[in-house]
Amino acid sequence: FQGSADFSRPEWFTERYFSFLLEHEAELPAPLAATLLGHTTAEPVLTFASESHALADLQAAWEGTLEPVYPTKAGDCRLKIEECRLEQPAPPIASSINNRKSTIVNPRVLIPAFPGTNSEYDSAKAFREAGADAEILVFRNLTSRHIEESLEAFARQIRQSQILMFPGGFSAGDEPDGSAKFIATVIRNPRVADAIMDLLQNRDGLVLGICNGFQALIKTGLVPYGEILEDQEGHGRPAREYTPTLVHNDIGRHISCYATTKVVSTTSPWLALCQPGDLHAIPLSHGEGKFHASPEVIAELARNGQIATQYVDASGTPSMDIAINPNGSRFAIEGITSPSGRVFGKMGHTERSGTRVAKNIPGEKHQPIFAAGVKWFT
Repeated sequence: FQGSADFSRPEWFTERYFSFLLEHEAELPAPLAATLLGHTTAEPVLTFASESHALADLQAAWEGTLEPVYPTKAGDCRLKIEECRLEQPAPPIASSINNRKSTIVNPRVLIPAFPGTNSEYDSAKAFREAGADAEILVFRNLTSRHIEESLEAFARQIRQSQILMFPGGFSAGDEPDGSAKFIATVIRNPRVADAIMDLLQNRDGLVLGICNGFQALIKTGLVPYGEILEDQEGHGRPAREYTPTLVHNDIGRHISCYATTKVVSTTSPWLALCQPGDLHAIPLSHGEGKFHASPEVIAELARNGQIATQYVDASGTPSMDIAINPNGSRFAIEGITSPSGRVFGKMGHTERSGTRVAKNIPGEKHQPIFAAGVKWFT
């Protein structure tokens, strides 16, 4: 940018209320009273008055001021890019994704709204637009009676639904020492747990968890194992060693941005309308979204085709660069499934999309997982 010679430095910092900044290819029409600021140039340099600065230097100065307070870079503890590459997923396992027993024109979707979740309306809208009958169940916890009534209603409505979806948000304010603990406790309630396992094992049902919902699924074992594992008090099925988890983002705080994800495996009904290699621009909003597991566990998930999506650059290459993989997930993993593929957990808010959403952000923002979930039954 080449500043205009008659535009003084003090005037640059003067408030100009109700003014507009216009970029125009030619001279402005006569009726417009405008002050010429300058002209854009091909060189990445800002020239103003008698000073010139490279845009890269200006950006570094701008971002570096608060970097010690609000870090945006994770340091040198990240894995190498080469370690993000996974083996090709195996074909669908025989017992998994082609085994439903009935056809339902408008499958019923149950979306529980827990204290602190905030994506239930977007989720219900996405399912309704895909042809499902979506219902939001408010889980009340003001009194012990409310909790008891909510548990009973939750279990009952799961048995009346074909799809169970845990939405995103910050349940119980993202409880200390691990988010989604409240939701995980509800899932492990014997009545709720039995209803969920009946949905999966006997009724060909589907379960989806996004963001806060993904945290609940992975903390209970529904992903990647497809069953509810025991908690510290011994409730649930026997726990497994080296269970994956979701931990704090590498930068130690909440992130809110878009990231590109790639479909790695389509062995899940939720990804039946995608092709391996499809790229989607997905919004992220979380404080604990870093997928963490041992290399051995991750290799096993890859062999089973359970790693569904990864954070990638524009060319589709997974990376540990914070600009590409904002939370620092190991092997750049964004979403995983159960062995059957019918339980899917992911961090990105696929439900936050629409024809007028993020129009200034490039990339394909429609990821057809809701339509695929409905199509599984229809």
